[in-house]
Amino acid sequence: MPSLPQEGVIQGPCPLDLNTELPYQSTMKRKVRKKKKKGTITANVAGTKFEIVRLVIDEMGFMKTPDEDETSNLIWCDSAVQQEKISELQNYQRINHFPGMGEICRKDFLARNMTKMIKSRPLDYTFVPRTWIFPAEYTQFQNYVKELKKKRKQKTFIVKPANGAMGHGISLIRNGDKLPSQDHLIVQEYIEKPFLMEGYKFDLRIYILVTSCDPLKIFLYHDGLVRMGTEKYIPPNESNLTQLYMHLTNYSVNKHNEHFERDETENKGSKRSIKWFTEFLQANQHDVAKFWSDISELVVKTLIVAEPHVLHAYRMCRPGQPPGSESVCFEVLGFDILLDRKLKPWLLEINRAPSFGTDQKIDYDVKRGVLLNALKLLNIRTSDKRRNLAKQKAEAQRRLYGQNSIKRLLPGSSDWEQQRHQLERRKEELKERLAQVRKQISREEHENRHMGNYRRIYPPEDKALLEKYENLLAVAFQTFLSGRAASFQRELNNPLKRMKEEDILDLLEQCEIDDEKLMGKTTKTRGPKGRITHYVVKLFKNT
Repeated sequence: MPSLPQEGVIQGPCPLDLNTELPYQSTMKRKVRKKKKKGTITANVAGTKFEIVRLVIDEMGFMKTPDEDETSNLIWCDSAVQQEKISELQNYQRINHFPGMGEICRKDFLARNMTKMIKSRPLDYTFVPRTWIFPAEYTQFQNYVKELKKKRKQKTFIVKPANGAMGHGISLIRNGDKLPSQDHLIVQEYIEKPFLMEGYKFDLRIYILVTSCDPLKIFLYHDGLVRMGTEKYIPPNESNLTQLYMHLTNYSVNKHNEHFERDETENKGSKRSIKWFTEFLQANQHDVAKFWSDISELVVKTLIVAEPHVLHAYRMCRPGQPPGSESVCFEVLGFDILLDRKLKPWLLEINRAPSFGTDQKIDYDVKRGVLLNALKLLNIRTSDKRRNLAKQKAEAQRRLYGQNSIKRLLPGSSDWEQQRHQLERRKEELKERLAQVRKQISREEHENRHMGNYRRIYPPEDKALLEKYENLLAVAFQTFLSGRAASFQRELNNPLKRMKEEDILDLLEQCEIDDEKLMGKTTKTRGPKGRITHYVVKLFKNT
């Protein structure tokens, strides 16, 4: 698997320039760092330059630790972290990046992976503009341009540096012949008919929280930012290709225009909230529910492309952890999305380190909610560290004394011994799955109580939609990790995966009955279990 890009990678909490002030100052007072108390949730924020992260940490009541402290419950870094750092984390710790997420967050990696997925499922991935990666696909691009000329058609293309950011180095062209063949570039068809507001082009910054990759769990924040161009939009022609304030919606570009409006009222200015935008859509008889549904589907399908890479990298970092264990990683992603005139969303790019700068009140309001709601959803508890240490001690004792371990079946064992051994294996697997289900129920109960402005978009409640997404996941694993696709498919198809707590308890009870029969004990009648006995045999016949 391709390694993570090294640009901006840090190995651990590293001090940054912390003199960055909030251009928009909140009325909330910063708490003075106090002496660490027993039972306090700790946070290391040495790796962030954004003051609002510290303010939210204070608001949550977390205790900020010294920069060199690597034992904190929460570690927050602006940049991606190396996989070695994630491997070293204790189970009670949380860090705000996943390994492997660079596969969709670098423009060239995103383009490459999307191209592969489009070949496998073209009808499901229609939200990405046609893209070429230079220099590898320079010839294909030139052939496409020649075909356009034969048909007497002309299109506009947007050219971006392969690993660029903040709008740097972006240009528009209509003549593909002039492009250099050896530069590392991303070339895309330009969407010439965008949805306009007050005559201006705009894009949406959608905030996404991924709390786990094993299993995948995705939340969408029901607010965000609308970032507008600062010159009235005119479809591209030879005379306006260089007018970037018209064609680009990047805040980092448009803030330098004298026409950029810093208006604090929600329905004016060059930056507005998505909450206001959905009200605007509703007032103009557009389908807001479909808008959110389309956005959710785009996000889930994109993260399905990332999942094989992320899951593989995460399991390499955390070997031996059973599926369903608490994830030490989470990530807040910034999806940049453009709407065309029919309100169809198009994916522009994904930021794994979205800016939490607060130049205006609207930035502060939206980003504070994104961070605060995310930390509440994570459910970091003061008891996590203590429980983790107790679990490590108990596991060490079990290994030392061989407690609760299933004895190995010796060659030449009798049929009776083989049946007993098989029953023990069944019970162990059922007990393990029961513990996972109960943890999952507990997590979901917490999430449902502390969702705030987030909405869970994967796994969805709609069973038909879930099946569709799982089929796409299977295709993604076959496309990107063909050697491990069969193993993943077995995980998906495991009947225990879809069982509820009461079903597993029924199976465990039947195992006890079967065990008693083997031991020659008299069993009490516990109800009709014939169908369950048949299911137990069928379920475990290949184990």
